[in-house]
Amino acid sequence: MIKTVIAVSAALSLCACATITRGTTQAFEVKTTPSGAAVSTSTGLNCPSTPCVFGNVPRNSNFDVTITKPGYKTHTAKVTNTTSGAGGMGMAGNVIFGGIIGAAVDGTNGSMQDLTPNPLDVTLEALDGSTPAAAPATAPVAALATSGAGS
Repeated sequence: MIKTVIAVSAALSLCACATITRGTTQAFEVKTTPSGAAVSTSTGLNCPSTPCVFGNVPRNSNFDVTITKPGYKTHTAKVTNTTSGAGGMGMAGNVIFGGIIGAAVDGTNGSMQDLTPNPLDVTLEALDGSTPAAAPATAPVAALATSGAGS
C-alpha cells in the first residue's frame, strides 16, 4: 500500500512539468529608439513611455502592438508565440514519465510557449524619413569626471 501511495504521488508530481517550472505567463518588453514612445496592445495593455515591461502576459497570446511618438511614424508589430526549448523539455518530461494528464495540461495552457519577438525592439522612423541615432551605451569618462557629483 505504501509503495502504491509513493508511486501515485511521484506520478502526480510530474504532471504538467512545463506548467510548474515555467508558468503560463511571462514578462513582455518593448524598447524603442528613441525611448519615450507610447505603447498599446490589442489586448488592452498600455504604457505611456518606453522602455516598457508588461508582466504576466499569457505565453500563448497573439496580439498587435502599436507604438506612437510625436514626430515619428506609428509602428505596428505582431507578437505571436512559439514552442520554446524549455517548454518542449517540460513536455518531454511528461511523456517520458507517463504524465498524460500533465502533457494535456501543458499542451493546452500555453506553458510550453514563449512570446516572440520578446523583447520587441523598434527603431522609430521620423516623419521626415530619417531614423534617430542610437544613444551611447555609456557616458564618456570625461563627462563622468566633470559632472560635479563629488564637488
